Formats: sequence, C-alpha cells, structure tokens
Amino acid sequence: MSDVLNQTPSPIPATNAGAQLRRASQPILGPGFKALFYKECLRFWKVGFQTVVAPVVTTLLYLLIFSHALSEHVKVYDGKISYVEFLVPGLIMMAVLQNAFANSSSSMIQSKMMRNLIFILLPPITSLEIFCAYVFGAMARGLTVGFFMWLLTLPFVPWHAMVPNNPLWVLAFALGGTWILGTLGLVAGIWSEKFDHLAVFQNFIIMPLTFLAGTFYSIQTLPAFWQKISHVNPFFYMIDGFRYGFFGVSDVSPWISLAVVVCFMTLLTIVAMRMLVTGYKLRQ
Repeated sequence: MSDVLNQTPSPIPATNAGAQLRRASQPILGPGFKALFYKECLRFWKVGFQTVVAPVVTTLLYLLIFSHALSEHVKVYDGKISYVEFLVPGLIMMAVLQNAFANSSSSMIQSKMMRNLIFILLPPITSLEIFCAYVFGAMARGLTVGFFMWLLTLPFVPWHAMVPNNPLWVLAFALGGTWILGTLGLVAGIWSEKFDHLAVFQNFIIMPLTFLAGTFYSIQTLPAFWQKISHVNPFFYMIDGFRYGFFGVSDVSPWISLAVVVCFMTLLTIVAMRMLVTGYKLRQ
C-alpha cells in the first residue's frame, strides 16, 4: 500500500497542457481548409469550358440581344448613360451571383450523392474550415466569371464607361454578393437530398430574383407598386450597388445597399454554420 502511495504521478497534466498549447498555436484555417479550398478551385477550373466559358458566352448573348433590341427605346438615369453601358454591370453581376451559387451547391450535392462526403467529415477539419473552403471556392468561381465577362464586354462599350468610378464599391459588392450566394449555395446543397431539390432553388429562387433585380432595367421606370416589390429583393441591392461603383449613380443609396448585403451575409453565415456544426443532413 505504501509503495502505491509513494509512486511518482504520471506527467499527464503536462502532456495535456502541451497539447492545448499546440492547438492554441494552430491557425484558425489550417491545412484542412487549404486542401479543401484547393479542391474546390481545381474542381471548377478543370472543366473551365463548362463553368467559366459557357456562362460568359451566355451573358454575352444577353448583351447582344438586349442592346440591339432596346438600346434605342430605353433611357436610364435621365439619359446620363446609354442603355448598353447600363446593361453591362448588371449582366456581369448576374453571372457572378449565379455561378457563385452553382459552385458551392453543386459541389455539396455531388459529394452527398456520390457518398464521398465522408472523406471531408472524417478528417480533423473544423466546421469553419469547411464553410470557408466551400464559400471561398464559390467566390473564386464567381469572380473569375465576372473578370472574363468584364474583359469581353470592353469591345462593345466605350472604355471609359467600363473603368469603375469607385473601385472599392465594385469590390465590396462583388465580394459581398459572391459570399451571400456561395453561402446560400452551401445551405441549398446541405438541405437538398437529390438534384431535383437543388433545381427548386435554381429555378424558383435564384433565377427569378436575379432577373427581377434591375439587371435589364432601372426600377425607377416601374410603377410604384412594383418598385416596392423590387425593394424587397436582396439581389436588387447587390446589383444596384455594383452598378454604382461603375457610374456613381444608382436607384438607392449604396450605403443602404451595403447594409442589406451585410445583413444577409451575417444571417446566411449563421444558418450555414449551424447546419455544419449540428451535422444537419450530413451524418445520415
């Protein structure tokens, strides 16, 4: 009994303290985030004709058709800018938002359907790292599409019209919009159990909201009732604020648009993180 009492205690507390110190010194976004983010970027870049070239060509077709059909009949902002100049930022932002949503949503639903999501959930990757990897990957695709779209529209409009008057506003709304749609895509991918469920988001939420967000027209030309309806659409504030960065004019104050964007960023981030932390429809 005395031998047991005289034994030297095992240095477990020191080991635990060392482990806690190592964990505390680790970065918030570690190697797991880097690997998953690289995978998300490589995923869309490997099929660039489908994920980048195709949406750019589709958006250019919108520009050619609408500019040819309506350029002589539609005036915006009391004629301060031409309709073609007005149209380009809206089309760029529409393509950016749609592709940011498509990237994170399709990646998540494919991982669930192909049963390889287990390889993301099993390693020691935190929910924050998973969230950031999917959202940043979506932002990378959306911004890539937007950049190439901007380059290819330069021959159609005067150069000075496509040089932003306020680059910081352009960057703020581009980053905020892609964050929102990337997060919404992640939420949709987690919630969906098959591709048909994801199509509900794309066809009945994303597509109508982007088309009715002032992409092809100024809401000032609408009747009062439809102007009020447009102000309920969060996509309107993203596109209107983005357009303000180019021309310095908009339908609403850019500060109001920025406030709406920040609110939706916060709300959707909380929802997505809650779904990841609880494993909602991920650990089945």
